[in-house]
Amino acid sequence: TGALFHLAQANDQAGNDNEAIGFYEKCLKHPPIHVGVLKNLGVLYEDNNKFDKAVDCYKTALYSDPLDDQARLYLKDAQAAQTMYYSPDEDRDNSKYNQVLEVPVTDFELSVRSRNCLKKMNIRSLGDLTRVSEAQLLASKNFGETSLTEIKEMLVAKNLRLGQSLEDSTQREPVFRLPQNLTEQEMALMNRPISDLQLSVRARKCMNRLGINTMGEVMQRTADELLESRNFGMTSLSEVREKLQAMGLSLRGD
Repeated sequence: TGALFHLAQANDQAGNDNEAIGFYEKCLKHPPIHVGVLKNLGVLYEDNNKFDKAVDCYKTALYSDPLDDQARLYLKDAQAAQTMYYSPDEDRDNSKYNQVLEVPVTDFELSVRSRNCLKKMNIRSLGDLTRVSEAQLLASKNFGETSLTEIKEMLVAKNLRLGQSLEDSTQREPVFRLPQNLTEQEMALMNRPISDLQLSVRARKCMNRLGINTMGEVMQRTADELLESRNFGMTSLSEVREKLQAMGLSLRGD
């Protein structure tokens, strides 16, 4: 059982969810079952939207150890997730959108003049066109209203428009940066890897999902921003706050 547990942990840390789940499930067939197996497996089930199985794991863990506060909090989060509907449609739509932006302009039947003008401006894809304005195109030599109309019609056919990415970028939330007047010691602390917090499996996975790799990066996030991450509940938030406070740090807004 010990060997299976270590194999499961290794695959879990490497991001091989299916393999890790398989090894943890094999551990369940060899009692006595360690509570850590149940909690780690529950987290993996949650990551794969198998909330019913996650709830069963946490309930079994609590049956084995009714005083396990972590298992109780995990159970509460998993039960809350059962009532929520998660749809990957938005992620899928974003992926399709990015694919459209990568379509080369040479895939379209443009006039020789329009094609040559775009080539001179180093505009290779639809995404490049969403990053320029009408004025910028018209400022190019030999690029007139006829070519502009042709380009706009091509973009409309793909539900895009000139300058769209420029507009989107102005609507994004500003990036919060660390103060520039930090001492070398403070900067070193900010650059320490997030792994130094020794977070639980659940919290660590959420950090990875959010692309948070350093202390400074997690400090730039607010509690609400972290809670927006799938499977990141109050349990994980409390854990992150406690670990940061132990180092004299805090989340933005705390």
